[in-house]
Amino acid sequence: MSIPIIDTHQHAWDLSKVDYPWLVPEYGPLCRTYLVSELEPQLREAGITATVMVQSANSYDDTVYMLDQADFYPWIIGVVGWVPLTDPEETGKALERFTRNPYFRGVRHLIHEEPDPHWLLQEPIYESLALLAQANLTFDVVATKHEHLECIPVLSERIPELKMVIDHLAQPPFQAREPGQWGEDMRIAAENPNVFAKISGLGTASGDWEGWTADSIRGLVRWSIGLFGPSRCMCGGDWPVSVLAGGYVKAWRAYRQILSEYSEPEQEQILYRTASAFYNVQLPN
Repeated sequence: MSIPIIDTHQHAWDLSKVDYPWLVPEYGPLCRTYLVSELEPQLREAGITATVMVQSANSYDDTVYMLDQADFYPWIIGVVGWVPLTDPEETGKALERFTRNPYFRGVRHLIHEEPDPHWLLQEPIYESLALLAQANLTFDVVATKHEHLECIPVLSERIPELKMVIDHLAQPPFQAREPGQWGEDMRIAAENPNVFAKISGLGTASGDWEGWTADSIRGLVRWSIGLFGPSRCMCGGDWPVSVLAGGYVKAWRAYRQILSEYSEPEQEQILYRTASAFYNVQLPN
């Protein structure tokens, strides 16, 4: 069975062209330039059909860089960029500019780098996110703690039509026997049908970078799919961050192994149909 796959979460960064303030030597092998060309052979090995590039810096430069890559590589079918959400007027101008590019499909901000974990809960940001919703653009939520997930139901109430996806399943509690607070936060977030879940970055989030396997993450992945349903779940390889935990191909093999336990229609939904509908992208011809 050959099912098309849209990888909904991959990055690239060129340190000679874009500044990434968070990318410091402490990140070890990540602290170097990673060009899209380096990922291309790994896509073939993992059986990936197309990808969505996701922002790595809170800057226009990063967004322009990704859009330039999409012009060159036909398998990049969408870009999640950045706009200054704290300034609705500037956000409006940026959206007017970027939406002229057919690859621009959504926005992300590195909220986990902000000192205030409730950074999203600001009136100007509500205004900016409403502009995203009006333009049928999506918002990726980089939730890494309880406070980040607390923001999602508030945004859902203020802007119910905004399509959001929780990146990396909000780094679930791998060592816990029960979903706990994370599980309750995810349940509340999932009450809005416009909130989706991204199965990505789990090898890195597990903390066991060398020893993790499909068995390490199976329970949490299946729990999340059960909560959101296949029509609101998608997958991402999280390259090059996945380099830390055995690499891109290992991540995708683990996800495919777990998804093989589902029916073919469910696999199709999670592997490409959800992504296509959420980001409003099409598989390449």
